Parts: sequence; C-alpha cells; structure tokens
Amino acid sequence: MFDLPHPDTLYAALLSRDSAYEGRAYVGVTSTGIFCRLTCPARKPKRENCRFYPSVAACLDAGFRPCKRCHPMTPEAEGDPSVTRLLAALQADPARRWREEDLAAMGLDPSTVRRAFKRQFGCTFLDMARRFRMRAGLETLARGAPVIEAQLDAGFESPSAFRAAFARLTGLTPGAFAARGLLQADWIDTVLGPMIAVADDNHVHLLEFAERKALPTELKRLHAMTRGQIGFGRPGPTEMAAEQLTSFFAGTCPTFSVPLAYHGSAFAGAVWDALQSIPAGETRSYSEVAAGIGRPDAVRAVARANGANQIAILIPCHRVIGADGSLTGYGGGLWRKQKLIEVERQYRTERAQTA
Repeated sequence: MFDLPHPDTLYAALLSRDSAYEGRAYVGVTSTGIFCRLTCPARKPKRENCRFYPSVAACLDAGFRPCKRCHPMTPEAEGDPSVTRLLAALQADPARRWREEDLAAMGLDPSTVRRAFKRQFGCTFLDMARRFRMRAGLETLARGAPVIEAQLDAGFESPSAFRAAFARLTGLTPGAFAARGLLQADWIDTVLGPMIAVADDNHVHLLEFAERKALPTELKRLHAMTRGQIGFGRPGPTEMAAEQLTSFFAGTCPTFSVPLAYHGSAFAGAVWDALQSIPAGETRSYSEVAAGIGRPDAVRAVARANGANQIAILIPCHRVIGADGSLTGYGGGLWRKQKLIEVERQYRTERAQTA
C-alpha cells in the first residue's frame, strides 16, 4: 500500500518500539521464523536477521509465523490480554460501577491497566467505564424522561456527579439539550466502539467516537450555532449512517451515501471532498491530497483540515498517512486507524481480483 522506508529507519523504529508504524510495517526475524510488530516487547533481534514487510499477508507469504507476545494478526489493543478481558467485561455489564479495587481483585495491576488504556484509547479504563454507564443516561434523556431518571439509569448517586460526567462527555449539561432540537444526537454502536452522531432530517453534522477529546468542543460549537437547538433523537440520516457503517465493517460495502453537512471553510470542504474520493483500501499522503486539490503548497493546511474533520469514517481522514508511510495522528486513536486500514484492505483485494 506504500513504499517502506529504508530498513535502517525501520530497525531504529523497532529498537525504540515506535508506534507510528503500527499496521504499516512488520519485522520478520530469520533466526526464529517469527514476525512481529515494531512495538513488540520481546528481546530485539540483530539487524542482519531482520526483514521488513508492509503487511501481515506479506509476512505470511514469506514463511514467517506470528509472534505470540505482540499478536501482529490482531489490532494492537487486542494484543493485550488485560485490555481484551476488561473490554469484554464492559460489554457484558455496561452499568457496572468500576473501581481500582475491582481491577486488583481480578489480579490486574491498576497502574498497568491505566497506562495500557491511555496508550490505546486515550483514556483510562475507569473513564471508559463511566462513558459506558453514561450511555444509559443518554438513552433515558432521549426518551424524554427527566434528568433524575437519567442519572439513576446511568448509575450515579449524586446529581452533581452525573452533570459533571455528562458535561465531560458532551461539553454541555443535560439541561442544555432542547426537547425538540433542530439537530438531534444519538448513539451508534460499531465494532470499534460507540460513536455519537448528530443529524437533522437531511444531513449528518457530526459523527465522532464517544471518547474523542474534541467531541465536547465540537458539540458546544454546534449548540452555539443552532442557538441551543440540539436535542436527542435518531433522524433518517443517523439511521442510514448506522446501517452503512454495519455494512462497511461487515465487508459488504466500501462506500457511503449518507448526506453530510460541512462546518468549515471552503478550503476544508475541498479537502473533505478529496478524502471521500480516496478508494477504500488505498491511502494518500498529505502532500498528495494537497496536490490533488490544486494546492501543492498547502500541505500543513491540508493536515489541519484533516484534523478538523468531525465526521469520522464517512469522511475517511484515516486514509491519510505520513509521507514515510507512518500512520501519524488520528483523533479516534492510532489503534482505530490501524484497524480501519486493515478492514479496508479486503476492498482493495476485491478490486484487484475483479480488474
């Protein structure tokens, strides 16, 4: 999918366990017959025993077996047993009130868990658990129930604690949402975690992963733009987005037809249009996107527009990578960017087979 950097560059990344190449480069060790992520915690091999490959498939084709420590055939977050164990526990009981004592009772070190979740998700496990509980409160408010009922459904004993947690997630207090808003917010489940969608009857205005740090700011901006007219609900474009995301992750549809509303400059809109023209399974560098819109001198501005995108996946900013093939930043977390690129490889393969 891209030209690998020089092997010496990749070997240096291997030694430093550089996460920038997650999902974009792997190392095969000739002395062991094993292939690994560059972030593998195992003892580092000698330079002369390393062969670098752009994909898991290339490693397998070369005869290497996957490492049992870094699990290169699964997304990075799934390679940590404590992460997968706790994510499964959250899915099984999303209303549970977790404390660090609960982690210790499971034989897990709370500080290790904290670092693992911060590295993979940008938030701690306890923060994520609170967001899972908050979903019940959001659904209760969406039914038109009073705030006190939403607070209890979310498992909060204190009204002030519920309001504070709600504000951290959305940037707004529960009372700031209108009963019948011009824009309506709802929750969409995906295989990469829950997302918040905001839409009107005609367009999707926002689609973000629930724990993205920029979400509260983006929601407050929409709230101000509509003069407080954001409520709860699931209009047609949100339902369409949910259905098409399900098909996308199932491998049955690589494109989206959900109507989108842009909130940005004309230049940003041109960048977002260009992102949607990148076929699933392919990537572009920032400079290639800039050249594609006729502004080869505006690479940094393209990067800013890419980062300002508030409609994740539907506007595929995850398809933009560094010029050297590194994943670079992604508001939803690099592990999600890696997974999205892996999901889309099947579409590239299908096009090649039908060409």
